[in-house]
Amino acid sequence: MKPRRLFAAGLLALALLAGAGVYAVIALNRLGEAPINPRASLPASAEMVARGAYLARIGDCVSCHTRPGGAPYAGGRAIETPFGAVFASNLTSDDTNGIGRWNPDEFWRALHHGRSRDGRLLAPAFPYTDYTHVTRGDSDAIFSFLRSLPPAAQPVPASTLRFPYNTQAALAVWRALYFRPAETDARMERGEYLVKGLGHCGTCHTPRDGLGGPLRDHPLAGALVHGENWWAPSLVSASQAGMADWPVHDIVALLTTGVSPRGGVSGPMAEVVFASLQHLSAGDARAMAEWLRALPAADEPAAQGGAAAGPVLTRGREVYQDHCAQCHGDDGRGKDGAFPALAGNRAVRMAEPLNLIQIVLQGGYQPATAGNPRPFGMPPFRHALSDADVAAVLSFIRGTWDNRAGRVEVVDVHRARERR
Repeated sequence: MKPRRLFAAGLLALALLAGAGVYAVIALNRLGEAPINPRASLPASAEMVARGAYLARIGDCVSCHTRPGGAPYAGGRAIETPFGAVFASNLTSDDTNGIGRWNPDEFWRALHHGRSRDGRLLAPAFPYTDYTHVTRGDSDAIFSFLRSLPPAAQPVPASTLRFPYNTQAALAVWRALYFRPAETDARMERGEYLVKGLGHCGTCHTPRDGLGGPLRDHPLAGALVHGENWWAPSLVSASQAGMADWPVHDIVALLTTGVSPRGGVSGPMAEVVFASLQHLSAGDARAMAEWLRALPAADEPAAQGGAAAGPVLTRGREVYQDHCAQCHGDDGRGKDGAFPALAGNRAVRMAEPLNLIQIVLQGGYQPATAGNPRPFGMPPFRHALSDADVAAVLSFIRGTWDNRAGRVEVVDVHRARERR
């Protein structure tokens, strides 16, 4: 075959492959979608609205869809991603800025398929990859509640996603790689449904690859919460936040009050407990706790080695005596019901020290909940301690009282301070 014919044949093969790829992407993005009924409607009974309010609350919709100082559910809060920011949408009944013109079919498609009313693909900063598990009945109830909200004429800023991540083509390829809508007839245990669906726990606790795709082989195995700059610990690791050896009532206490005999929450998780999980019904809280407790373990050892040198430990001991010992004790045992023990604390021993750094810099605050209305807290030391002092005191804590964890580097403290 002549060179020109070979070249033409190669181009044709490439064109056919490209065409097949485009067709596959389009087909995968339409998988399972049913036609939208433009006249779909729902009877907005008081019972359904009340049920929707509960479901929206335990789904923690209000946290993302309310900007500081803004009307509840009126959107505008920035959701930071490695590719730029996406601003949460207005979910009130406003016709122009909210969902006043939406119908229940369109809302269901957004939750289940990640597609907006006008057919646009939604960025996965909106966790439709988890909400796809939400049942149609629950979707309709949430929609009824949201439509009952007073309209808020609050426009939402355009996203600041960088090219090409701000294009529909890029979103289509991402979805073809990482997303499949859930089977609507699949039945889950209540606890699994709450964790995987409404609770969308995997959004923070499941690690992601370089394109932001969840690592399906490592569900709930721990990940950096981008934008918040906290580590969402593994829920399947005994050395992080796994709860296989916890009594169910301790897990329930942690979820609904933010504190339990086994530990407490702080950082972004404190907001989740305050706005959402404390409102779980007794049955739903127990169902979540039992399912989390039954997760198969995928453990790794606690941090070892990398001990701090003598001068660092000496400085760390001095900082600890000046700023920490009054509450946590000279022996690191803390005070029951008030200040957590640092000796033997798995959050202290965890390989990733980011949360410890953030607690020292920003303070450690548990949420005020019905079950723990006046929680103890730790003040921030951001302006009182240098990066070197924070690294030294944390290295001292992680290397004392048989904690045997690695040292904290000054550069890690500096990065955490700069990325707030």
